[in-house]
Amino acid sequence: MGTENPGRPNFTTRPATAPFAAPPQNMMPFSSSGPMVGQEASGFRPPPHVTQQTPFSSSGPVVGAAASNFGPTPPVAPQTNVPFSSTGSAVGAQASHFRPTPPGRFHDPSVPPPPTSSVPPSVGPLSRFPTPQYLSAAQAPPTRGPPVGQMPYQPPPGQAPFQRPQQQIPSVPMGPPPQSFNSVPPSVNALQSPLDSSFPASLPNSQTSFPGFPRKQSSADSQAPPAQSPFLTHQGNYAAAPPAVSSPFAAHQGGYAPPLQGAAPLGMQSRDHMQHHGSGPPVGAVQALTDDFSSLSIGSVPGSIEPGLDPKALPRPLAGDVEPKALAQMYPMNCNPRFLRFTTGAIPSSQSLSSRWHLPLGAVVCPLAEPPDGEEVPIVNFGSAGIIRCRRCRTYVNPYVTFTDAGRKWRCNICALLNDVPGDYFAHLDATGRRIDLDQRPELTRGSVEFVAPTEYMVRPPMPPLYFFLIDVSLSAVRSGMIEVVAQTIRSCLDEFPGFPRTQIGFATFDSTIHFYNLKSSLTQPQMMVVSDLDDVFVPLPDDLLVNLSESRSVVETFLDSLPSMFQDNVNVESAFGPALKASLMLMSNLGGKLLIFQNTLPSLGVGRLKLRGDDLRVYGSDKEHSLRLPEDPFYKQMAAEFTKFQIGVDVYAFSDKYTDIASLGTLAKYTGGQVYYYPNFLSTIHGDKLRHELARDLTRETAWEAVMRIRCGKGVRFTSYHGNFMLRSTDLLALPAVDCDKAFAMQLSLEETLLTIQTVYFQVALLYTASCGERRIRVHTAAVPVVTDLAEMYRQADTGAIVTLLSRLAIEKTLSHKLEDARNSLQLRIVKALKEFRNLYAVQHRLGGKMIYSESLKFLPLYGLALCKSAPLRGGYADMSLDERCAAGHTMMTLPVKKLLKLLYPSLIRLDEYLLNASSEADGVKIIENRLPLLAESLDFRGLYLFDDGFRHVLWFGRVLPPDIAKNLLGPDFAAELSKVTLCERDNQMSKKLMRILKKFRESDPSHYQLCYLVRQGEQPREGHLILANLVEEQMGGSNGYVDWIIQVHRQVQQNP
Repeated sequence: MGTENPGRPNFTTRPATAPFAAPPQNMMPFSSSGPMVGQEASGFRPPPHVTQQTPFSSSGPVVGAAASNFGPTPPVAPQTNVPFSSTGSAVGAQASHFRPTPPGRFHDPSVPPPPTSSVPPSVGPLSRFPTPQYLSAAQAPPTRGPPVGQMPYQPPPGQAPFQRPQQQIPSVPMGPPPQSFNSVPPSVNALQSPLDSSFPASLPNSQTSFPGFPRKQSSADSQAPPAQSPFLTHQGNYAAAPPAVSSPFAAHQGGYAPPLQGAAPLGMQSRDHMQHHGSGPPVGAVQALTDDFSSLSIGSVPGSIEPGLDPKALPRPLAGDVEPKALAQMYPMNCNPRFLRFTTGAIPSSQSLSSRWHLPLGAVVCPLAEPPDGEEVPIVNFGSAGIIRCRRCRTYVNPYVTFTDAGRKWRCNICALLNDVPGDYFAHLDATGRRIDLDQRPELTRGSVEFVAPTEYMVRPPMPPLYFFLIDVSLSAVRSGMIEVVAQTIRSCLDEFPGFPRTQIGFATFDSTIHFYNLKSSLTQPQMMVVSDLDDVFVPLPDDLLVNLSESRSVVETFLDSLPSMFQDNVNVESAFGPALKASLMLMSNLGGKLLIFQNTLPSLGVGRLKLRGDDLRVYGSDKEHSLRLPEDPFYKQMAAEFTKFQIGVDVYAFSDKYTDIASLGTLAKYTGGQVYYYPNFLSTIHGDKLRHELARDLTRETAWEAVMRIRCGKGVRFTSYHGNFMLRSTDLLALPAVDCDKAFAMQLSLEETLLTIQTVYFQVALLYTASCGERRIRVHTAAVPVVTDLAEMYRQADTGAIVTLLSRLAIEKTLSHKLEDARNSLQLRIVKALKEFRNLYAVQHRLGGKMIYSESLKFLPLYGLALCKSAPLRGGYADMSLDERCAAGHTMMTLPVKKLLKLLYPSLIRLDEYLLNASSEADGVKIIENRLPLLAESLDFRGLYLFDDGFRHVLWFGRVLPPDIAKNLLGPDFAAELSKVTLCERDNQMSKKLMRILKKFRESDPSHYQLCYLVRQGEQPREGHLILANLVEEQMGGSNGYVDWIIQVHRQVQQNP
């Protein structure tokens, strides 16, 4: 590693003015292309031949006045255009009357085309205006903006409008735009204002037509004229052209276009030519038109006064979470995004700039995330040299440090201190300043590495993996079958416990008394000892209650075999949970470890007893509502602090058909780095598989013991708040008694200095922990992020997944001190502020009138915001979710990694019957997994079979007229019965085997939770409403907004003056 960082990209500045390449002639939908924009978009002469525009083009845009430099050519017939083309829109007067047809995705032949009346121009939905390639400075476009014009609207055939009869309002032409722009916007989407009648759009039906139900059809819906496209392509050199009138930014209607691959972020042509960090895009005239734009038409249907929007045109994350790649390409030696993701890959250079970024500024850390396929985190042992760290800020050596003085010194990348290189670590530098042993030093080439820690990193000998099970054996626990499933699962996992042969294990059970078990290896049978004094709890034989698993294996197996029958006749309904908890702490305090609690009855005896809460409906909606989501008794938080002090992590498994106060019990997991598993109305015959899988994963996955985590960052920035399950030991040290690959932590960042003088900020996550094998290790993740002076660049580099993860944790925490409605309003307000700031970023609104503009990188943020408001912790009020379910969902979402959270918020909906009927290969089965549908009722065809998967459960939805052969093959002779009483299992036919293979593939792709499969038939209420319809986040349900209404509501708030 030389003084020049080989992993540091070189930025080149973009020319201030440059011409733009003309698009190729063949254009296809879902393109990465941009639109023709600017004053001459309508003034060029058509080419001498007909050019057909076909789906899936990847052409580039013609932007600005440079588009006007077409030489005159003879006129020809207009082009034909294929529906749902997401090529860049031709923007201008010639483009303004074209509105192509989205394909019929929703299997509803009754949806008619729109009426044929003349309508003012419309901005097409979500068309992109990408950054064009620059040719030469000699072809710079003029800076004059185009005047506004209007063209009649002619819908193409087959377009499916969603409209309701409304009164006509006159179109209002937009005023002239400013003559020049002085700034560069980032990737932008334009969303037309419902209040701007110059840009109308079709409106959804007032009554969403569900599959299988008739839909009224108006006479105006019966037919539509053929479409004529004004988009003509032209190839050749630019030439001067006379001025023309155009309608600014009128994009054609179609599906969403993916980002232009050739467009370089940060205002640069190529990351291979970057020179320095922190350089914002250049400022130049008409440059405001050169970055990625998308537009979504919201307008008034002819004869209406209410705004409308085509639901099919809205952006949807059907590809799931996509990890950001821009930062990794700029800094190839950064750690993988699955370990560390930033809400934006651009750090603001000043506090004033940071204050204009209304979204969370921070990061999401998953220190033990499973590495990408085929990769391993390298383990480095420095031996006698000791771990190389900066002597001032204690940063670990990493790929971004530089070596000087012939290799005898190295400069810290975080605090810039010059450190001596130990003799055992010395290596000569080559002619470029790189160490000659660089290829043998993974810590200098990899963003993620694991150091073996020497003895000075230990305050005690490394602890063995220790598992202690505290099991409720009261009457309800026995009846549910929970005890039997738990005992069988633990026994089946004894060979897979990590840390063999050092693993320790112990058991205690409780009802109105506490039962301990002597599992000493010299015994042939376990001995039970009962403690009935709940006020002064003590631990009998403390040395024999926690035993080495390999030494006492036979005694442990005997105990687990006899445990279910031991309490099968128990009729005790009391729960001495608090005293049992204190006894567990006394027993485990010497070593630490993991405490697994299996709780079925509300604690009723001794310290920590709880009472029923939430039955007073007057509390809901009042200022006291949030108290129901807080622990009733401070005992549980005090116990959690004690557990953390002694390196004990707590996982809570809660089973009950009644109130169990998850708000109180979950506190134990929240402050010890643990997890809450909730199984309402648990019955072993139904939910047994889910409990078996999740408990087995908890026991066998690799766990980091007695861990602490700190994240260091460069001068001028610091992390101010942390969100997740942990105990904050000091201002920046997170105590994690037990942590694993399924836990993520979020944190918010702030600027300490008014103005940052550095060009790059470096971050380093360090997790010091004990591995199950007994080694003390330090896992280190390092990442570099550029400092920018342009708010536009922050938007361009935004990471929706990380932003939504932070927003979700902030919103859930707000429910602990405010009403649910306040938390939802606060979330919506942050989104509105961000969109408003983006709108005001450059004077683009003068060109776009009432249309809403938002960054290309944040196109899914409004939908995820809506999904978050409809999620279990935030939705509705008392009647929408039980108190325990709401609290359990909140505890779960506070620990989820980004990918898992986004799938929970916007689940997969996949059609299966077509795959099951076809004699397709396994490869086709993989393809259907990727073929997700929008979460709309219209996506459900009453003739189909659909799978709903949110990562926590599978729901199979059987259409009302699904062919009986399919149902019979999958369900057997019970195919016509009520599906709540039918169990899905593999049957002796090819169709059933294919379905089970698909479900297995889904479960293997996400092993952190077991997706139990529920069956529901269309029309089975309330089961269908609870399992499927209430989870279609884009629909209006229970008084909450649908996606279309949400977009319009957010847009109206964005338009309001501050």
